[in-house]
Amino acid sequence: MVRRILARLLATLFLGGLFGTLAGCNTIEGAGKDIERGGTIIKEQAKEIKNKM
Repeated sequence: MVRRILARLLATLFLGGLFGTLAGCNTIEGAGKDIERGGTIIKEQAKEIKNKM
């Protein structure tokens, strides 16, 4: 019983987050740009960490 409720709650939160993210981007193109920017930031941070070592 508790597992079923927890599973439904987690599924609802996941889908809500997914749709919220897509709504924030407005388009697939916007989502692609957001993902690309995130990758760029990760790449820059990785370079900084590598240079510190």
